[in-house]
Amino acid sequence: MSVMTNVVKTKFSIKDLESLSGIKAHTIRIWEKRYNLLEPIRTETNIRTYALSDLQKLLNVVFLLKNNYKISKIAQNSSKEIANIVAEIVANKGFSNESHAINSFKISMMNFDQNLFYKTFNSLLETNNFGKIFYEVFVPLLQEIGLLWQTDTINPSHEHFIFNLIKQKILTNIEKMQRTVSPLHDKTYALFLPENEIHELGLLFLNYEIVARGHKVIYLGQSIMLENLKYLSINHPNLSFVTYFTVQPLLEEIPQYFEDFNSIFGDQQLDLYVLGAQTAHLNETTTPTNVKIMMSIREFVNTIQKKQLKYA
Repeated sequence: MSVMTNVVKTKFSIKDLESLSGIKAHTIRIWEKRYNLLEPIRTETNIRTYALSDLQKLLNVVFLLKNNYKISKIAQNSSKEIANIVAEIVANKGFSNESHAINSFKISMMNFDQNLFYKTFNSLLETNNFGKIFYEVFVPLLQEIGLLWQTDTINPSHEHFIFNLIKQKILTNIEKMQRTVSPLHDKTYALFLPENEIHELGLLFLNYEIVARGHKVIYLGQSIMLENLKYLSINHPNLSFVTYFTVQPLLEEIPQYFEDFNSIFGDQQLDLYVLGAQTAHLNETTTPTNVKIMMSIREFVNTIQKKQLKYA
């Protein structure tokens, strides 16, 4: 795992550019030779290194290629002219597919450009609701960012920047949903993350989805000790818990975690819904019957909708 640092990455290898843009290194080299598209600095051992401006230009080129521009025509323009063409397309057409928006968000992340983030998001809102944007744009974007971070292609500073902007949008839309949707059911879901777990974007979006379906949510947030959950069951008789296992607890500690959860509530046997990366390693047949392993947010939403119909 990468070591957290505040140093912003400003130099990239050709492999980094390939990872971020989806364009093969071989193709990038051809474009350099044929069109002078990028101008890398070469080390004494003739290894290419690229600036942040090269990455931005390449991502803009990919955007234009997906809008049916030919590389020979694109290469006739300066970096600024290419960026202006991209901006004009976004202003006039919005995003014709999700990959274009993801590319724009990646440019925003690499340049720490919150205005581009807002412009991209607002363009998406013109033809999509927030739920669709999250599932079809933010989820694949976050998956890409996770891979880029693990391979040191991006710096944790980039990750934190884009995560916080997405978090702002989720919180804004939760507030909107709370103002417009009144609780229609007596079921309450308490959302929390285990101790030392801080990855809360998925949990926040679950908050949005549960409120949208007319349930009450008690959002507890990051790094909650199990013993602090006991009080909730006293005043909320129809209560279930929802959590995310991204990096905590460790795999070998999960069985004990479930045992500790159930010991806190004694004979109540309250449901505990578990999502997150760690669920890929869990087998529901070997977990307590009140523990529900959910492989995705959509699976969880479908599950609570079926329960609504059952008890309606």
